Amino acid sequence: MENNSLYLIKNGHVLDPASGKDGIYNIVVKDGIIAAVDNDSHDEIDNVIDAAGCYVMPGLIDLHVHFREPGFEYKETIKTGSLAAARGGVTTVLPMPNTKPVIDSVEMVRRVNDIIKRDAVVNVLQVASVTMGQEGKVPVDVEALREEGVVAISEDGKSVMNAEVYREAMYRAADCGMVVLAHCEDKNMVNGGALNESAKSEELGIKGITNAVEDVIVARDILLAKETGCRLHLCHCSTKDSVKMIKIAKEDGIDVTGEVCPHHFTLCDEDIPCDNADYKMNPPLRGREDVEALKEGLKDNIMDVISTDHAPHSEEEKKKPISEAPFGITGLETSLCLTYTELVLGGVLTPMQMAEKMSYNPARVIGIDRGTLLPGAVADITIMDKDKEFVIDRKDFVSKGHNTPFDGKKVKGKVMLTMVGGKIVYKENKI
Repeated sequence: MENNSLYLIKNGHVLDPASGKDGIYNIVVKDGIIAAVDNDSHDEIDNVIDAAGCYVMPGLIDLHVHFREPGFEYKETIKTGSLAAARGGVTTVLPMPNTKPVIDSVEMVRRVNDIIKRDAVVNVLQVASVTMGQEGKVPVDVEALREEGVVAISEDGKSVMNAEVYREAMYRAADCGMVVLAHCEDKNMVNGGALNESAKSEELGIKGITNAVEDVIVARDILLAKETGCRLHLCHCSTKDSVKMIKIAKEDGIDVTGEVCPHHFTLCDEDIPCDNADYKMNPPLRGREDVEALKEGLKDNIMDVISTDHAPHSEEEKKKPISEAPFGITGLETSLCLTYTELVLGGVLTPMQMAEKMSYNPARVIGIDRGTLLPGAVADITIMDKDKEFVIDRKDFVSKGHNTPFDGKKVKGKVMLTMVGGKIVYKENKI
């Protein structure tokens, strides 16, 4: 990893939602900080990165990843997950707390932070659970976790089914300004389902999961956020009614934001070719109407964030039939190219909207001073060659998880360089 104190990134097309800059600029990075964004030559700087033909954006921020450590290191570690993030242009990640043991206390946060300091090459902000042990019974000490630096709590992997317990946790979160990242799934309605309930699940003979499994918890969580005043972020939304409800909630003045994953706006259940567990994720790939609603929600800025729900599993686990395999898809190394190919080149989002939803907005959701290229900001930067076409190859992944349905897909938008705090943590050979 390169660690020079002074860089000039020249000739790149800057996309900076914070300043509104959308054009060719030079960026000076000094001692880990953005010193200037201008059209001066800066001939005195020796360390030059020529970003001609590339977008230069604030480093991507992924609010939703699973790094599996501690407890499931055979799937992923903080080290391998952070390396995958760097390769994907992601400079800040929020790992979910459903590890073993669960991240539910100050002591566990300190334990994982020690690993982060030792092994991570990007910013890793550990999320804590909503309840102790993720058992859904006793809320965590939100205030103590906040004082330890935790920026969010989540029960991800499941919902807190006891609404009174969840309400109490939300009140605690509201009191100390903590955001709640919500996994919306009524576990009592899943009932062994593995794919979206549709003609495809019937064709494959696999029990289905209806949209209502997500929608009833989205409605409940929005109403609880309205009552408690907590900041609510709805993770991996997959249904058209989730988009509708978020729109209504925002119009009602409720502090709610929504997230969409690349697999949910790129694929629908009709795209599943056979009994292949690489297409099994939670929530499942939905119907075509849902996919179009998610795209429209992103276009209209109803949906605020694009995150991955990066969920690596071993090859052995994912070789099982869909009905037996674990839910999950890797995403850190493919999120930018899929978003650019599907949404920007597809005419759904502008390049600036892409930068907003993958960097600027996520930073605002969790209240961190990132997601900007303003002078004085920390130099977290992503450079993407917008014209570079390539084929996704799972064998090239640096993540331990190779479980993706996008293997062999032709895309555009290759990450050429990732900089974290002024340090180059990933560089494609040709830049």
